[in-house]
Amino acid sequence: MCGINGIMSIKEIDSIESRIKKMNHLLAHRGPDAEGILLINNCIAFGHRRLSIIDTHSRANQPMISNSGRWVIVFNGEIYNYKDLKKHLSYDFKTNSDTEVILAYIENYGIESFIDKCNGMFAIALYDQITGMLYLIRDRLGVKPLYYTIENDHFIFSSEIKGILGSGLVTPKFNEDAIDEYLGNRYVRAPYTFFKNIFQVEPGSIIAIDKDLRMSKSIYWDLPSEFNYDNSFDETTIAEEFKDELIKAIERRLISDVPLGTYLSGGVDSSLITAITTLLLKDKINTYTVGFAELNEFDYAQIVADQYNTNHHRITMSLDDYFDLMDEIIYFKDAPLGVPNEVPLAFMSRILKEKITVVLSGEGADELLGGYGRIFRAPFDFLHNTKKEKDFYDYFIRKYEYVPRELRDKYLQTDKCLRSTFDDIIREQFSNYRNEENVFRFFHKYHVKGLLQRVDTTTMLAGVEARVPFLDYKLVEFSYQKIPYDLKLKWKNDEAYKKAMHLSSDEFSEILDIPKYLLKKIAYEYLPREVIERKKMGFPVPLNHWLNSLENNAKNLLKDAYWIKPNTVDELLTESKKNPRTGQIIWMLINVELFRLKYFE
Repeated sequence: MCGINGIMSIKEIDSIESRIKKMNHLLAHRGPDAEGILLINNCIAFGHRRLSIIDTHSRANQPMISNSGRWVIVFNGEIYNYKDLKKHLSYDFKTNSDTEVILAYIENYGIESFIDKCNGMFAIALYDQITGMLYLIRDRLGVKPLYYTIENDHFIFSSEIKGILGSGLVTPKFNEDAIDEYLGNRYVRAPYTFFKNIFQVEPGSIIAIDKDLRMSKSIYWDLPSEFNYDNSFDETTIAEEFKDELIKAIERRLISDVPLGTYLSGGVDSSLITAITTLLLKDKINTYTVGFAELNEFDYAQIVADQYNTNHHRITMSLDDYFDLMDEIIYFKDAPLGVPNEVPLAFMSRILKEKITVVLSGEGADELLGGYGRIFRAPFDFLHNTKKEKDFYDYFIRKYEYVPRELRDKYLQTDKCLRSTFDDIIREQFSNYRNEENVFRFFHKYHVKGLLQRVDTTTMLAGVEARVPFLDYKLVEFSYQKIPYDLKLKWKNDEAYKKAMHLSSDEFSEILDIPKYLLKKIAYEYLPREVIERKKMGFPVPLNHWLNSLENNAKNLLKDAYWIKPNTVDELLTESKKNPRTGQIIWMLINVELFRLKYFE
């Protein structure tokens, strides 16, 4: 796991070496173990900061050049099946790293063949010294970030936006259109960012740039076209197959030449990963949970830690800790924070770095099997319980978005063009599938990306690599193709199904049905009932307990926020209090202005 940087220009750049060094310096937190720079000429340079995970020897440092001298690579991530790929290669290896396997495979079989065969999380930059082509490749689900810009005859890329800004060749410009997008989703959808003319490489895609900086994009992976609606199936057989796939996904992520552990929140997702990891490694592992005196899940995490005899670490955070760290994490993310738990996750990462460098995390389980029952049951609500709704997309998006559109329309003084753009795109996507699978596709295509950005920021700021087994692409494909919808969200019985027809999902989810049913079914083999059957909490952060402090901060901070309509801050805060997510809404407004002041004032 690392940070990568690069500059490619039509014209010579003065001080190109010092520019790439500055870019590397700004990404030092991502790779504290080594630094590398390669100058091709005064137009092209690559930089790398290394977090050593596999083959920690300096011989595996980057940038790395293939034996023929043709290919140059800077790479951030892990190729989990690199040992299997290596068996099919004829190549004089100098290292035991997965980086060199990428080069060797491409030298033997080409880029497309490598991408087709590899399983991992990655952001890869490849330069072909024969053709002068540069390729940027991002993993299928978007676990690892990669940003780029073209400006003034320069193409610049980096693992973080601050790396691009550090080149000194780009002037940051605030993308105000992203405010509405962020307040709705808690993230900005690819390819856009909070910076004008700085873009995300989209997950599952390759960008090719020629020596004249002409750019083309191709998609190499997308969600399966199939979605399983079978009504006739053998539940026990499918459960066993799913368990096998999950174990393989976790086992792939245990390759490491440095200490490894797990997050253990006390929920079923992280608890199951902890249980299987312990059994696979046959060793005592470090586990971590974080919470607040006012709100935590310590007791549930401790139950699992005791059952599997882990070296468990319980971390408590205070209100002062929280607000002291919040502004700092905005800097690491180059964006407003999307979820309140980013702060405790970052706090925990700095503590766990004392003992481990790789951590397994439970993100992606809810998206895989319908864990957000209130939203995943929206198609059922729409069919049975709505009287005035004509369009499913409108109904779904109102349930999904955080700050309601009515509030944003009333108080924001910014354009809503990104909203319109994505509304049109997603309406078209929704017209191609049944509503049940539309929700799953939306979460994997959009929501997961915001989730993964959070995971990357909160771990890499401490030089920690997070791995997410539930987002193994083979497991995702298995879920779409092999797991029937009725085993993802299962009614408790026929009576419950009939009763739900007269209620909303806010009222019946987790009472009359079982979200993530198949995951919970296999969890009984590993975990106690009290962990599996308790109501989903999410990651608890007591924002509503801190409402007075949040409101005071907001009043001071937002009085000069020009993106809010003049003289409406007090009214906006009052209106926000009518929403059950009051604390989160005010917290998000604060985030936007903290970010704006940090980067554009």
